[in-house]
Amino acid sequence: MVTFVDRVTLHLRAGKGGNGCVSVKREKFKPLAGPDGGNGGHGGDVVLVADPQVTTLLSYHHSPHRSSGNGGFGMGDHRSGAAGEDLLLPVPVGTVVKDAAGGTLVDMIEPGMRFVAAPGGIGGLGNAALATPKRKAPGFALLGTPGWEGDVLLELKTVADVALVGFPSAGKSSLIAAVSAARPKIADYPFTTLHPNLGVVQAGEQRFTVADVPGLIEGASEGKGLGLEFLRHVERCTALVHVLDCATLEPGRDPLSDLDVILAELAAYPVPEGQTPLLDRPQLVALNKVDVPEAKDLADLVRPELEERGFRVFEISTVSHEGLRQLTFALGDIVARHRAELAAAPAPERIVIRPRGAQKEFSVRVEGGTYGNIYRILGDKPLKWVQQTDFQNEEAVGYLGDRLEKLGVEDELFRAGATPGATVVIGEGDGIVFDWEPSISSHAELMTAPRGTDPRLLRDTRRTTSERRERYHDMMDAKADARAELEAERIAEKSRGGQEEGV
Repeated sequence: MVTFVDRVTLHLRAGKGGNGCVSVKREKFKPLAGPDGGNGGHGGDVVLVADPQVTTLLSYHHSPHRSSGNGGFGMGDHRSGAAGEDLLLPVPVGTVVKDAAGGTLVDMIEPGMRFVAAPGGIGGLGNAALATPKRKAPGFALLGTPGWEGDVLLELKTVADVALVGFPSAGKSSLIAAVSAARPKIADYPFTTLHPNLGVVQAGEQRFTVADVPGLIEGASEGKGLGLEFLRHVERCTALVHVLDCATLEPGRDPLSDLDVILAELAAYPVPEGQTPLLDRPQLVALNKVDVPEAKDLADLVRPELEERGFRVFEISTVSHEGLRQLTFALGDIVARHRAELAAAPAPERIVIRPRGAQKEFSVRVEGGTYGNIYRILGDKPLKWVQQTDFQNEEAVGYLGDRLEKLGVEDELFRAGATPGATVVIGEGDGIVFDWEPSISSHAELMTAPRGTDPRLLRDTRRTTSERRERYHDMMDAKADARAELEAERIAEKSRGGQEEGV
C-alpha cells in the first residue's frame, strides 16, 4: 500500500467564464429603455498553497484530476453572474511545481505561499457593457472564455536543516527517534524506511529539523535501490550527517568502505544550478551502535583515519544515548552559523513585472496550402476574442472584425500579401477558418441595422436605378412585342375568313 508520494502529475481544469447576457429593459411607458444585460462571472482558479501541516502528495496520487467552479451567466436588469469558486490545493512546504515539459514554474519554500496553477476563464461582457454612444443597443454579448486546462508536475523536496545519510539499517531512523519526538518505523531489516522522516531537535537555544534519507546503496544515483527517488530530499539541507554502522554483520562492509560508497553517490547526484554541491556542505560522521563492545572497538580503530580526512567524528548510541548531546549541539552550531550568513546576505532582487508596452500582441504566419497560401493569426488577444465571439450572431462577428481591425490585423495581412478571399486562420491547429474580406472591419457602430444583424455580412440584392429602368424597358418591349404578335394573328385570321366568304 502506498503511504508516501513525493512526485505526482496533476491534471487541472480551471473554471469557464460565464456568458454575458443580451437584454433590453422594458418598462411601462418605456418599451425600449436601453440594454441591461449583465456580465458573466469569471471562472474559478486552481491555486496551490504551501501548507506546513501537509507532508505528502498522497491525496493527489489517488485523485489527480482537479477542477474549479465555472462562472455564472449574466442576466437582465444589470445582474452579473456569480464568480466561480476557487479550488485551493494544499501542498507540502518545499514542493517544486513544474510544467508538462519539466520546466520549473515555482518553488514553494515558504509556508503560506500561493501559486495560481490554472487561471480561470474570463466572464463575457453583457450588451449593457458593450453599449457606446454610436452603438446604443447592441444585439449581442461576449461569451465566457474557457479556463486553463493541462498538466503540472509536483515534486516534493523536504525542507530540513540536517540530512542523515547512510546505508540501510545504519540506524538513521533510530537516531531521529532518539533526538526528536518523531516516531518512525524501526526494524532490523534493510529498506525499513520507505519515505523520508522529519524530526524537530532542540539543542540549547537552537531548534532545527532533521530528515533521514532512506535507501542509499552503491549505484543509488543511477537508479538502484530507493536512493534516486529520495536523494532530492537532501538538496535543501544545510549539513549532512554520515551515520555509519559499526556493528554490521554483513561481509565486506566496514565504516570506511560504507562512507566511501555514500560519498561517491552524493558526488554523482547533480544539484540544481545555483545550489552548493552536496559534498561542499558541512559534514559530520556519527559512528553508531557503540553500545556494542565490538562496535566500540571498531569505532576507536577508524576514528583517527576519519579525523585525518577532515571529518568531525562522534561516537553515538541510539540505545544508551551516548554522544547524542554533543552531536546535536554541534549540528545546532552549524545551523546557527548558516542562518546568520543568510540573514547578513543582501536581500534578493525583487522581480518587477512591467507592461509590455508597444510590443506587438499578435503575428501573422504564412503557410503553404493545397489551394494557396494560408494566413495564420497568432496571439493571446486574437485567440481570446475569437473565444468570446458568438458566430451565430452576425453583429457579434462584425464586432470581432472591428476589434481585429483596430488591433492592426488587417494592415498586417495586407503586408503579408493577403488578398480579398484569402484563407485566414486564427489560432494554432484547426482554429477558426474564414475567407478574409477587408470590408468586414469598417466602423460597424456607424451602421444602422436590426439588433443581431450586420449589413456588411449580408449580400446586397437591391437593384440599382439603371437596373430597374433596364428591366422596365425590357418588360415594356416584351409587352409591345406580344401585342404586335396578337394583332398580326387577328389580321391573318380576318383575312382567311374573307377569302372563304368570296368562294
